[in-house]
Amino acid sequence: MYRVMLIDDEESARKLLRALINWESLNMEVVGEAASGIEAINVIDEFKPDIAFVDISMPFMNGIEFTELATKRYPNLVIIIMTAIDQFEYARKCVSLPVFEYMLKPMVRSEIYSSLVNVKSMLDERNKQESEQDMEQDLENRDETGESSIEQIKKYIETNYTDSKINLTSTAQNFGFSASYLSRKFKQETGKNFVEYLTECRMNAAMKLAQNNMKMFNASNEVGIPDPNYFGRCFKKFTGMSYSDYVLSKTKPDEVK
Repeated sequence: MYRVMLIDDEESARKLLRALINWESLNMEVVGEAASGIEAINVIDEFKPDIAFVDISMPFMNGIEFTELATKRYPNLVIIIMTAIDQFEYARKCVSLPVFEYMLKPMVRSEIYSSLVNVKSMLDERNKQESEQDMEQDLENRDETGESSIEQIKKYIETNYTDSKINLTSTAQNFGFSASYLSRKFKQETGKNFVEYLTECRMNAAMKLAQNNMKMFNASNEVGIPDPNYFGRCFKKFTGMSYSDYVLSKTKPDEVK
């Protein structure tokens, strides 16, 4: 089943797109969402989408910036740009990007369905041409060097977690591995997946910044998550407390104004 990701800062737009299409009839499923390009880059390796609907206008990293970055790292990712009519010409100027289609908002069910039928046809043909055996052989050939590289990769994460664009795929490419191979080996050797380890590094740093009364917006930028909403969700999931509550819990009585 083909995996679909919805990237739009408007929750209502994501909900509508989910409801408009009978995804199962196309052998597709919506596996994840993101409210900004920054959040999408951070979670895309977790969802592993084949298709991404991307709104052109989003805070912190817009749809064009996301597409430029994502298509370099994920050359097989099918991008469908969603844009309002007043932004359409701007979107069309970016024709050099490998975008499958540009669709106007508000989106029409029949047009979305027709586009997805074409996407499915392309993906079906691509899958026929790809050789799973060749990929597996490549992964096994790297087993000799994988184990010794994991410690280097951990150090790389610990040094570069402040880079908002770092993720599994970019790190794998930096070390000459495939993303699927690195994901498997990292989990085997550390007991954690790549995203968990990266988030742990960021949240440990964020907790220290919170103890120094740094404002959440500044702390989120400092640890490589410039989208404060996404940062806030990560922080609460990691600590069990909101950032502001954590700051208060660590503030000495004589520091309270």
